[in-house]
Amino acid sequence: MALILNDEQVMLRDAARDFLSAQAPVSHLRSLRDGGNKEGISRDLWSQIVDMGWAAIVVPEEYGGLGYGFAGIGLVLEECGRTLTPSPLLLSSMVAAAAIAQNGDEAQKTTYLPALASGECLMTLAIDEGAHHAPNVCTTSADTDEGLYRISGTKTAVVDGTIADTFLVTARKSDDTCGVFLVPADGSGVQVDALAHLDTHHAATITMTNVEIPVGNELRGLASADYLLDIARIGQSAELLGIAQEVFERTTEYLKDRKQFGVPIGVFQGLAHRAAHLYTEIELCKSVVLNALQQLDSGADNIGEIASMTKAKLAAVAHLAAIEGVQMHGGMGMTDDCEIGFFLKRCRILETLYGDRYFHLDRYARLRGY
Repeated sequence: MALILNDEQVMLRDAARDFLSAQAPVSHLRSLRDGGNKEGISRDLWSQIVDMGWAAIVVPEEYGGLGYGFAGIGLVLEECGRTLTPSPLLLSSMVAAAAIAQNGDEAQKTTYLPALASGECLMTLAIDEGAHHAPNVCTTSADTDEGLYRISGTKTAVVDGTIADTFLVTARKSDDTCGVFLVPADGSGVQVDALAHLDTHHAATITMTNVEIPVGNELRGLASADYLLDIARIGQSAELLGIAQEVFERTTEYLKDRKQFGVPIGVFQGLAHRAAHLYTEIELCKSVVLNALQQLDSGADNIGEIASMTKAKLAAVAHLAAIEGVQMHGGMGMTDDCEIGFFLKRCRILETLYGDRYFHLDRYARLRGY
């Protein structure tokens, strides 16, 4: 596959960049934080995003979507990274929509996909149960009882947990296999405790006590949650790419403007070489992310390897970009008045969400047989 954007993709990227820079700059995130917003998102902005058609990008056309694929929504998420836009696009419009479209039965598709495309329904993943990402650790139970499942357990660090209508929950069944279940947020026995993350985005701890759901709420087309996590990891990587690019561009402009000893500080070799190194790393990452999105669209059978390679690389490079950005801005880079610090905070959350670089380096090696 050619690692270049076609004309339609360029138009989508440019439209997303124009919209987000005007409607959701970093100052928008600051206003949500300082205004004490309890949901972590602006419902008005989400309504505008839905009107742009982004919530429908992954949903097939026959269910009210655009059927434009993962590459399309990946470009939008990249631009969201540039402005640190808080929205449920990643987990609801990318991961959950793909889960239902590819692994749901006809009843699930008919019920959920049009609602996801219209932005009326919001979903998220509820997988981890401890302080660290360990998707194979699943103590949440799903006991069968006369045509029902009874779900009990606790899920931690559930991103968008305070705004989601439905959770995609991993739970262990009586045959000791782990399934994925659609659990309504307003179900009897569901408790949602909000958490504020370092990056001011919101998450939650979800406690489920004998939550009854129909047997039809299981995603039977999924053997495990690994595929859903891999979609999320590639989407995260697209957002990390946007963060890295924006930080690099802001930092190089600062190097041109800030003067010391009568000259721009960018002429000093120590800083110029660091900026050049960062530039080459980011250019490589553009190909890595686009390839991962294209492989998702083509249904590659080694998507686990691709996702871990992509997440490990983007976590490392975005971390480098964020740290270099703060350092090259000097003392002002450490202040809240300077927006560069917001990128570092968001980067730190995305780096660790669904596995940090060390988790994925180890996973990649294992999948490759080492």
